[in-house]
Amino acid sequence: MSLATVTPRVLNLLGVAAMLSLAACASSQKAPATADVAVSRNAVDNAVGAGAADLAPAEINAARAKMMRANEALAAKDYTLARQLATEAQADAKLAQSKANSAKANEAANALDADLRVLRQEVDRNR
Repeated sequence: MSLATVTPRVLNLLGVAAMLSLAACASSQKAPATADVAVSRNAVDNAVGAGAADLAPAEINAARAKMMRANEALAAKDYTLARQLATEAQADAKLAQSKANSAKANEAANALDADLRVLRQEVDRNR
């Protein structure tokens, strides 16, 4: 075998190896991006279930918008962007859920304060 025949074969093999490694990288990124989008979708659903649509509308709308963009990036096979947007959507959804839970807790505390005020008035009136 001469050097002239070895070099094109080596170059072809290197080219094939490079293409295979790029394909492996792309497919290995798809799974985590898909999982991140699914986790974020679950976080958005949990936030909505906690009342975020009414109690933290700006945050849940931001989370929903980022989820839509993450799904679009996933469909376009831009796995890095999909993962980033999914992570941001999850953070927005968790913030929305926390705000909703906080608002509910404040409402419950205010109701207890009102009940205590009524009880104190009853005690004072009966003295």
